[in-house]
Amino acid sequence: MNELGEEQQALVDALHSEYAAVFAYGIVGAFSNPARADLVAVNAAAHRARRDATIDALKAASVTAPPPATAYTTPFPVTDPITAAQLAAQAEVDTSIAWRSVIERSKSGPTRETGITALTEAALRLANWREILGVVPSSTPFPGQP
Repeated sequence: MNELGEEQQALVDALHSEYAAVFAYGIVGAFSNPARADLVAVNAAAHRARRDATIDALKAASVTAPPPATAYTTPFPVTDPITAAQLAAQAEVDTSIAWRSVIERSKSGPTRETGITALTEAALRLANWREILGVVPSSTPFPGQP
């Protein structure tokens, strides 16, 4: 296997975070407040779309996209709507960090633009979940900082 460049590795890392987010939203959907079913479905679809676009970007760069892991663990037990919302927020934090890294390590305009769009979308979803959880302020000045 060829060694990946910094930009390609950042995209691979972002792809892994999108795989994990898709998995997390499956759990979020199972435990979330039923009134939030549409929100969960829209957010899960956004992560699936971002995953697929990232796979396409890697393919265009002649990089074989790694498959998803066979299993993922959650950072805490998810047992009710509150912990489901917390997991959704954590998924958005994780993807924000990954996409910020893409921006910082990108060498091309299109990759940087993709990273900015993905980070912005994740930051908006995170702010929404933080608002649902009653976190004040609901947004952060520099999303994606670890």
